Amino acid sequence: MSDYNDQIINEFRANGGKVGGSFAGAPMVLVHHRGRTSGTEMVSPLMYLPDPADANVINIFATKGGAPSNPGWYYNLTTAGKAVVEVGTETYPVLVREVTGEERDRIYAEQARRFPGFAQYETKTEGIRIIPVLQLVRA
Repeated sequence: MSDYNDQIINEFRANGGKVGGSFAGAPMVLVHHRGRTSGTEMVSPLMYLPDPADANVINIFATKGGAPSNPGWYYNLTTAGKAVVEVGTETYPVLVREVTGEERDRIYAEQARRFPGFAQYETKTEGIRIIPVLQLVRA
């Protein structure tokens, strides 16, 4: 997965935040975070959903491709409560807030409407876990 992510990261940076292939046309963000136990600095390329009411807020989704467990970056972000993101050609710090309940369901449903693969991830995890939604708010 690291080589795959490295290719996406390199393409993102070379093209001002745009990525092709299966991510063509999708809003992408690079999330910089530190391993909560290892202390290692990491970068995770993720699709995001911009908040229509606030340009300083983006939503990310801990799908892990519909796996039964949350991705490691989810725990790193929720433990730290902050991160740094690259959106397009801009890099800035963010605060992390987990979205729950009806707000989470509304945001996730919109992402699944725009990108049907997210609906498939939710089907795969049904009865196992609720896919977390995190808001990244410009600090």
